[in-house]
Amino acid sequence: MSRRRLVAGGAVTGLAGALGFAALTKRPAQAGMMSSDAAMNDVEILNGALYYEHQAIWAYSAAAGELSDSAVGQAVLNIALANQADHMIHRDTLAQVISDLGGMPVMAESSYDLSSYLERGDGGLDSDVNIAKLALALETDAAIAYASEVARLMTPALVTAGATIASAEAAHATTIRAAFISLGVEIDYVPAAFVSADTRDQWVLKV
Repeated sequence: MSRRRLVAGGAVTGLAGALGFAALTKRPAQAGMMSSDAAMNDVEILNGALYYEHQAIWAYSAAAGELSDSAVGQAVLNIALANQADHMIHRDTLAQVISDLGGMPVMAESSYDLSSYLERGDGGLDSDVNIAKLALALETDAAIAYASEVARLMTPALVTAGATIASAEAAHATTIRAAFISLGVEIDYVPAAFVSADTRDQWVLKV
């Protein structure tokens, strides 16, 4: 699968989703009943998700080093670390499921290109506020990506698990928006009834 098939963003988050994926690994008979084509299809899609989990983990680490010691900076850091921990859970679980399906999990790269976000004004690395906006854009895109890509999975248990991850990514985005509201920014916690490519501009905050 082309890396462009999933919108850049973390991938991948939340204990509920992780437990959903892990449940499949405990039913080897079910995995064994899958056709080779179905397994190959799902491995490809899950590896795309795993790639963006690696990216999300890296992005949060890179951004953390740019945050200030101010109250705002530390608040953003706390949110970032919580979100990153979820991404790590999904990274490990996705890798295990891919292996159980007979695939080879993609490895993390040393760095990832976020220039498209910076060029669009979907956040930045030059201030605590802009780093939070960048995280919001990444989490929004992760929610959009999971919602669209899980429908292509051929294993029902994986579809269900992927859907829970999409909702967790949306929850991450809402948490970041709540942080802006706590700072006095007049925005809605949930700006649209759907999280999709059509409503993306309502979810992200421009620099």
